[in-house]
Parts: sequence; C-alpha cells; structure tokens
Amino acid sequence: MRFPRYGRALAPCAALALALPLLGLNAGTASAATDLQAEDATLSQGTVATNHTGFTGSGFVDYTNVAGSYVEFTVDAAASGQSALTFRYANGTTADRPMNISVNGTVVASGVSFPPTANWDTWATKTVNVTLNAGSNKVRATATAATGGPNLDRLTVGGSTGVGPAVPFGSHQFPYTAGTLRPSGDQSGLDQAVIAKYTAWKSAFVKQNCGNGWYEVISPDADHPYVAEGQGYGMVVTALMAGADPDAKKIFDGMVKYMLAHPSVHNSDLLAAEQDSSCRSVDGSDSATDGDLDVAYGLLLADKQWGSAGTYDYKNLAVRHINAIKANEVNPSTHLMKLGDWSSSGDQYYYISRSSDWMVDHFRAFRRATGDSAWDTVRTAHQNLITSQQTKYASSTGLLADFVVNTNTTPKPASGQVLESPNDGDYGWNACRDPWRIGADAVTSGDTASLASARKLTSWIKAKTGGNPNNIVTGYHLNGSTFDSGHDMAFTAPFAVAALTDPGSQAWLDALWTKLTGTAINSSLYYGGSVQLQTMIVASGNYWVP
Repeated sequence: MRFPRYGRALAPCAALALALPLLGLNAGTASAATDLQAEDATLSQGTVATNHTGFTGSGFVDYTNVAGSYVEFTVDAAASGQSALTFRYANGTTADRPMNISVNGTVVASGVSFPPTANWDTWATKTVNVTLNAGSNKVRATATAATGGPNLDRLTVGGSTGVGPAVPFGSHQFPYTAGTLRPSGDQSGLDQAVIAKYTAWKSAFVKQNCGNGWYEVISPDADHPYVAEGQGYGMVVTALMAGADPDAKKIFDGMVKYMLAHPSVHNSDLLAAEQDSSCRSVDGSDSATDGDLDVAYGLLLADKQWGSAGTYDYKNLAVRHINAIKANEVNPSTHLMKLGDWSSSGDQYYYISRSSDWMVDHFRAFRRATGDSAWDTVRTAHQNLITSQQTKYASSTGLLADFVVNTNTTPKPASGQVLESPNDGDYGWNACRDPWRIGADAVTSGDTASLASARKLTSWIKAKTGGNPNNIVTGYHLNGSTFDSGHDMAFTAPFAVAALTDPGSQAWLDALWTKLTGTAINSSLYYGGSVQLQTMIVASGNYWVP
C-alpha cells in the first residue's frame, strides 16, 4: 500500500470518417475504389427514394424508422486484406443516427456515428477500415436506434485506408447540447489557439526517453518522472488532436506500447501507476484509477479515429481495460471508484473515493463500448453522490472534496488527512479538476444533473472572484473560504468548461479563455499544463465521447 499518489500534497503542482482534406497527413495503403449504389443492395425495412437532391445513381435508401433496419451490400475483393468502406449519407434531423457495420455477419464497428448534416439534400461521408476476405463479402449497415438509419446513397469500397482520422481536430462533428456557450471569436481562431497550446505541451512533455519505440508523458512535478495519470492524459489528447498532428497515430501507438509494457501487478490489463527515470515501474507496480480511466477512454477514441485493424486492436484493448477497471477499481457494493487496484475489502481505504475519478462521460462511453449495463449503475451512483455532496456540504459553492469517506454508509468529505494531506476534505489538487469533468459530461450529454452541478460551481466562482480569473487560488474549503493563496492552471482552467453550461456567463467564459490562451505552458509544471490544454480542447468545441 502506498501514498501519497503523485505527490500532490508535497508540492503545489503538483466513425467513422468525415472525409476532409487534411494538410500534412500521410496517405496509407491505397487500392482502386469501387462504388456500390445503396438502391441496388439488399434492403430490410427500407425503401428506395428520390425525393431529395444530390444523390448519385438512380436514388438512395430511406431507412424505416425502426431499430434493425439495414442495407446489405455484396462486396467482391480480389484478395484478403484491409479495405476502406466509405458510406455516403444524409441526415436532415438534429440527432445522430448510429449504425452497426458488419462484415460477413460479424459486427466490426458498433454504434458508428452518422451525425446530422445541414439538411436532407446535404451529403457527407463516413469511413471505416475493415478486413475483407478474398472473394464475396456481405457488408451490412444496420440502424441501432428507433429512428432508423440516415438516408444512404452509396458505399465506396477501397481507396486509402489511412488518409486520416475519422474525426479530425477542428471538424466539429459532434455538436454540444443546445444552449452551450463557446468563447467569443470565430471558430478557426479558437481551433488555432488550441493547436498552438498543444504544440507547446507536446514539446514540453511528450518524450521518447526510454527507447523501445515507446512514447511517454513526462511529469517533472510529480513524485516520479512518469505516472499513469500522465499517460492517460497523453492518450486522450493525442487521439483528440489527430488531424492537427500528422504524427498522432504514431505517437499514440508508442503510448499504447508503453502502457502494455507496464502492467499492474494485480491485473495485467491495468497500468502500473509510477515509473522512474529509466521507465521501470516502482512503488509496488499497482494502479491508479484516474490513469486507467483515461487510458481506456483514449483507446476508445483511437478505435473511432483509426479503426482497430492496425498494429493494435484498440477496441479489444479498451474493452479489456474497461473490464479490468470494473473488476479491480470499482467498489462492488457502492459502485463507486476505488483509489486503485491496491485497495481491497477490509482495508481502511476501501470506502474512500476521489472526486476527480468521477468521470461521468467516461462511464457513458464504457457502457456504449461494452454493452454492460453495470456502467449505467456506476454512472448513476457517481452522479447521485456529486449532487448529494454539493447539497449537504457545499450548498453555497458546489465544491467537492478531494476525498470522500464512509461511502458505504454516510458519504462525507474527509475530516483530515486520509491519503495525501490535511486538506483531503477540501477542494484541493485533486478536486480542482471536477468542474472540467462535470462540465464535459454536461455539454456532451445534456444531462440535467451534470448541468446543474456545473452551473452551481460557475455561479459561485464567478461571484467569488468578481469575474476575474486571476483571483482563482490553489485551495478552498467547501464553504468557499481559502486555505492557500497560490495560482495554478490546474485550478483556473477547469472553470472554463463549467462556464460553457451557463447562458449568463459569456463574459466570464471569455475572461477565462483569454487567461488560458495567454498563459504559456510551463515545462516544469506538467499537471497544470495538461489540465490547461484539455480544458481548452473542450471549451473550443473539439471534445467528443466515443
């Protein structure tokens, strides 16, 4: 058993493809492309229509509004191997119309997003890379929602399988919930600000210091040079920035290789929490929950970005990681996250949970990826706890404690040091991430509980600081009084995400955005810089849930 984790108490630091021309991306394997018209395919609960313009061939397929409706193409391949399948579609509604893509009866891409287009006369494309057998193959696109699938014009088979990511940075394929704010200014300017910050962050913290084809995120302000939290951040960031960074997939695969080489001693599908300067796991080689949550999430993003038919089967690795989290890092009686796989029934930490591990959007993604309804239970348990903790212990602020104890009986903020510092029951170096995590779920899901929690935090901090982000400090008691007077982006930046949820906070959001864009990445402060970059990705509208 070991603590404190990452030294927060020791120092104040601390899908699928929208075909877009992407500058600087390397083309991958290419083959001659063949177009197959949807109206010539086998249809189940769909009809051929011509009542919208812009289609190719003699018409398009209008799916019946029912789950299970499908279009099945017969695809001939000269040889077995990877091929790109590009679906041309239109979706004139305001909601996604996801479909499962199967090859020869096996689902190879589940819940593929077919987001809204401008109207039914506007067509877009989605690409998924699959493996085809030599000879005849059956490719089926099946609607998974009661609204059915989009209008489907054609399937293009072949062409490049590696032109770029499915959701390139800046494509904004997944609009946030209605009413969400964004920083003032044109979208391209917001995107460029994020790219500039990413470039600085990458230069400072993404390293290849230990060879072996590994990429790792260095953490000079933590207890050890490499921590699971940082590797998780790196995987999520790199997958989201694909399209802006032509090396994103290469870097991501190097991070996957690093992760696989450093398993936890308790479950080899989890990541050991800490490594020394030689990238050797130390301090027991057990796990840290926050790192594992982001690693799994990053793998799901990668599966959507690049498919899972390459060097690594991202989807399989993600599901294995998610199942390991469930087995070793979720308390089976409370359904809340444990501190790591090192805590077991009967020890003094078993009913303690860290609020920064309550990543509600991650739990939604895990449910979608695995089909395991247990993740609905986990999500609900955390949302209920967030709401009750805000109500009972921070009714005027909405602040959450770094650590909540007695989760099996009457959950409450720690009364003193339980893991890291005497301020474990306050809003400190862990909980400072909460406005970001809660706000990210609010803007991507529109969930009323997450929206209410984020708005409570926004109302308080805006009033507390007089609308000046420079007045945010590095430590608050839950009643809003301060116990520290420092300044760090780990505390400042997350409030920008929470601000997105409040229609009356445009000026406050703009002030925070100016602070974030105007503050340089400090190469000695990995923690603050990593939080700063990730909150900018969300605030600029470039975050999405796989």
